[in-house]
Amino acid sequence: MTTDTSWVGAAMTQTVHWVRTVGITFGETTAQRAVAHLPDAPDLHNHVGGPHAAMIFGLGETASGAVGLAAFGAVMERATPLVVRSDIAYSRLARGPLTAVAELDRPAGEVLAELDAGTRPEFTVSVTITDAEGRETTRMTVVWTLRPNR
Repeated sequence: MTTDTSWVGAAMTQTVHWVRTVGITFGETTAQRAVAHLPDAPDLHNHVGGPHAAMIFGLGETASGAVGLAAFGAVMERATPLVVRSDIAYSRLARGPLTAVAELDRPAGEVLAELDAGTRPEFTVSVTITDAEGRETTRMTVVWTLRPNR
């Protein structure tokens, strides 16, 4: 399996139309961690002048997908990643551009071993979202599965 994950941000931008529409960009992307950025744009604001909750959720889910793609992109011909469930907690009013940092909660090798054993593995990605000053505004977890292709 390759360790070069430099293609992940471009692939997400090209294939996930919503990512391109709202202007999400990607920083570091590895098989353990991904960083995604949401610009501050009035079209994305809510009634109090910050990013709408849907934009914040979308940023976090997108970052979680990026780390999943980086970790499991090599097995896409035999399994499809799907979100199983997510949980989000908004702890502070978000304003301005936001950054999401998503981290895989267990080794990718464990997940792949379950897939190789014929099961449908689940893996959790933890996401922290901060504002431009580095203050945490949101935490979320996204549970994904690798559904074997038929």
